[in-house]
Amino acid sequence: MASLALDSCGSCAEHRTKSLVRLGLSPDRWDYLIALAGNPNTGKSTVFNALTGLRQHTGNWPGKTVVRAEGAFEHDGKRVKIVDLPGTYSLQAGSVDEEVARDFVLFGRPDVTVVVVDATRLERNLNLVLQILEITDRVVVFLNLMDEARRHGVAVDPVRLEKELGVPVIPGVARQDSGIDELISAALDVAAGTRTTSPFRAGRYAPDVERAVVGLAPVVESVYPEVPNSRWVALRLLNADEAVQEAVRSGELGQLASGSQEAVHAPPPEADRQRLLDAATRWRWDLPTDFHDVVTQHSYDAAEEVAGRAQMTGLKRAGFAFDRKLDKALTSRVFGFPLMLLILAIVFWITIEGANVPSGMLATLLIGTVHPWLNGVAAAASVPWWLSGFVLDGVYLATAWVIAVMLPPMAIFFPVFTLLEDFGYLPRVAFNLDALFKKAGAHGKQALTMCMGFGCNAAGVVATRVIDSPRERLIAIITNNFSLCNGRWPTQILIATIFIGALAPASLGGLVSAAAVVGIALLGITMMFLSSWLLSRTVLRGEATSFSLELPPYRPPRILQTLYTSIIDRTLIVLWRAVVFAAPAGAVIWLIANISFGGESLAQHLVGWLNPVGLLLGLNGVILLAYVVAIPANEIVIPTVLMLTVLTGGLAGGSGAGVMFEADSVGATSELLRAGGWTLLTGVNLMLFSLLHNPCSTTIYTIFQETRSAKWTTLATALPLAMGFTVCFLVAQVWRLVAA
Repeated sequence: MASLALDSCGSCAEHRTKSLVRLGLSPDRWDYLIALAGNPNTGKSTVFNALTGLRQHTGNWPGKTVVRAEGAFEHDGKRVKIVDLPGTYSLQAGSVDEEVARDFVLFGRPDVTVVVVDATRLERNLNLVLQILEITDRVVVFLNLMDEARRHGVAVDPVRLEKELGVPVIPGVARQDSGIDELISAALDVAAGTRTTSPFRAGRYAPDVERAVVGLAPVVESVYPEVPNSRWVALRLLNADEAVQEAVRSGELGQLASGSQEAVHAPPPEADRQRLLDAATRWRWDLPTDFHDVVTQHSYDAAEEVAGRAQMTGLKRAGFAFDRKLDKALTSRVFGFPLMLLILAIVFWITIEGANVPSGMLATLLIGTVHPWLNGVAAAASVPWWLSGFVLDGVYLATAWVIAVMLPPMAIFFPVFTLLEDFGYLPRVAFNLDALFKKAGAHGKQALTMCMGFGCNAAGVVATRVIDSPRERLIAIITNNFSLCNGRWPTQILIATIFIGALAPASLGGLVSAAAVVGIALLGITMMFLSSWLLSRTVLRGEATSFSLELPPYRPPRILQTLYTSIIDRTLIVLWRAVVFAAPAGAVIWLIANISFGGESLAQHLVGWLNPVGLLLGLNGVILLAYVVAIPANEIVIPTVLMLTVLTGGLAGGSGAGVMFEADSVGATSELLRAGGWTLLTGVNLMLFSLLHNPCSTTIYTIFQETRSAKWTTLATALPLAMGFTVCFLVAQVWRLVAA
């Protein structure tokens, strides 16, 4: 294929600047711009972290929900900006990830594109390399995971591969920082033009395909003379690429090529644009019916040819014996699901047990020590009681409860989850559950977002970005609340211990309580499948899409890096959102407990009004009001319930109206709840309602941010709540019928 060299206008600084602005980047802060591309699971993120260190941040691509990671570093006095493109197998724009990667390489015109290649899977990875070489000459290949290649008996000759590709090839092991310095030098040499390249060009296509490309390319050039890569555009038009067709139809193709959303080049006359589309249609009629497969196979054949010459022969290939043995168990029809449930149970156990001590320490510090001290300072300063109560007993206490209860389990769950991801197990979870989600009309990758939801539903909603299909992504977003997040685990464990565990002998109480909580979590998964099935056959009707899921090799987790990235990128961000919403909730809780009329507080009136509905559902007014005012954070439900129980029941305990608290022991909590009229039915239905109720405000906000739709946000909020009311009502009626 002929080289797609940039014309003088397309490469000018002004047009490149506008193109970068359109792609969401400010172009005036660096000397060189590097794009980092590669297949998923090649260690691309490790290379990115090795290059940028802590000088990085994440965001979204303009108009997309695909995460964009940017970083920077300095080398020999030069400021270098690096953009980590989404991991993708090709640039065919069959998904949002592929579209983002293609547009940046094509229109962002980085000074150099570094393609990270997995040395153990050279042939498959070279497909993307060859596609990028069709667009730009400025490429450096980083041959990563050379240690794993040697371990598996795969020998790649980087010198021969560099000769074949015509661009620098740097071997290395990113996780050990091996080859990173050489990569930087090669990339900057190519960016500066001091190291020239002569990229490999795949041979001509089959005669009928080549004839169409050669015939259409001049038409592209005549209509859009500013487009620097007419042959590539012709190929995409022949392939009926909807994005490129729309860019031609609207005139945006010229604007993209000129690098601006504004009309730098006046759009061609509509008649000329239509002439180009008509020409593409005519040529398309002459193409074979398997044109797309021919083009794809052409790229893979070329990759196979290059890989075959670059892999050294004469060595015994050990294969992937360890991976195969492990996969035989973890993806087995017999053992796959039991092992998956066992691993999930272990993660939950580590999270719950590991969080107990730090949660207690934080509660002692923030609530038992700092809160009384702040009250003392306020009293000494003669702060009005209502102001100190509002700020300290309301806003501060709610925030302190959220931090004490939420931070430790998230700081454990997310790193453990990320370690499993780093090890390579999570793709196996998606593989195991793919058939079930497909039967429910959902996407197999929803298994990954479901697992993330067990840590935090807001994080699970963000994780749905890995799903390409908009319909299936909406299903995953709407149903993620059925994953029992760590904010609801304390409520589940406490209520199960008080009401379910008490039914068993003391020696078995803990085991029975744990089984009850696991049962609730499994019920949530069942409700997720049921809701997905209903949505896929009603408001989100459609067939489940197929997807390619690569099972990456198992790798030793990077513990220190995992701790850093999971705590910074997941734990603290989610915690901050929760704190932002919890603070006003604390204010509301204090206000309704301290504003009185008719001789009773507003909270007492509200509980009285809600009590008939609550009793009908097997709950009570205290529980319903607690879930209304504690919507910003599930972590403050139990302290709010205890405060309202004391306030409305005239019971002894607590620290005053509107002051959330927890009893000194499970036994004391049990006595308080039973004195407030709680029964076994109340406990069981609270566990059900804790699972089946509206998402917290942090998750609701995240859903709106991801969907930008009030309609879908409302549905995601109302669906679990409606199910919760229905299930609790049915359980209460059956319970009372049997008891009678």
